[in-house]
Amino acid sequence: MVPTYPYYGYETKCEQKPVTFPPQHQNVQPGMEYAMRPLPIFDNPEYRGSGKLRGKVAIITGGDSGIGRAVAVGFAKEGADVAIVYLNEREDAALTKRVVEYYGRRCLPIEGDLRRPEFSADIVKQTLGHFGKLDILVLNQAVQFPEQSIMDITDEQLENTYRTNIFPFFYLTKAALPHLKPGSSIISTSSVTAYAGAPLLVDYSSTKGAVVSFTRSLSLQLVDKGIRVNAVAPGPVWTPLIVSTYPADYVKTFGLQSPMKRAAQPFELAPTYIYLASDDSSYVTGQVLHVNGGIITET
Repeated sequence: MVPTYPYYGYETKCEQKPVTFPPQHQNVQPGMEYAMRPLPIFDNPEYRGSGKLRGKVAIITGGDSGIGRAVAVGFAKEGADVAIVYLNEREDAALTKRVVEYYGRRCLPIEGDLRRPEFSADIVKQTLGHFGKLDILVLNQAVQFPEQSIMDITDEQLENTYRTNIFPFFYLTKAALPHLKPGSSIISTSSVTAYAGAPLLVDYSSTKGAVVSFTRSLSLQLVDKGIRVNAVAPGPVWTPLIVSTYPADYVKTFGLQSPMKRAAQPFELAPTYIYLASDDSSYVTGQVLHVNGGIITET
């Protein structure tokens, strides 16, 4: 039997109609998924795996919740073991581990601060020690702090945003690369804000633009090694980052600006990551796939 979760009246199969959320706010980033109402939907019981990632091992940063959790569960359904990296969200990470194991795969939770370069080396060491190999790297962690003006972005905020959102992409890739083989895949999470901009998120959006350039440049560097490098650019998605970023009144209308008039649920992103991790995308590298509810962007 597929596990069930208390989604508080929200249907797993999202209808194309306006969806609003109860006003809520969490004071600390990156936020706790277990405290959200309604809970994000990370597992689509109608999705049946077909072994696309059988025998693979993946590291997923931000894998405790949000998009990262949905990707971890999707990878497990397709046969992969996963190491999920998180800052301090132990309760969320514990649920992700239980669900991955329910689907018959192994899950290694790794707690720590990705802003520290040495932690990336430890992540890879733990993953190799536990699973014996590494095939897929999903770079998915991020923070964001809205400001009305660039003048309000302090030096401390700017440094924290870059040290969280882009520096670890370099740290973890450098640690993982010696252990990746032809056929391996690196997948980054960018954002629609890298293309459309976001007036309240100048520093965050600029890091997501950096993710796009990182993806394109690294793909050219690694193509001769048979390692594919791609990214996903989500639009609005119902994750802990939203309720820990915006005031409660803003949360009420989150996602309504998209052409589909709603935010995505995390499970709707997972198949894109599965595609980029699997041999289905064997001729795809250096690309950014847009999963954003119909927002038209220049790629």
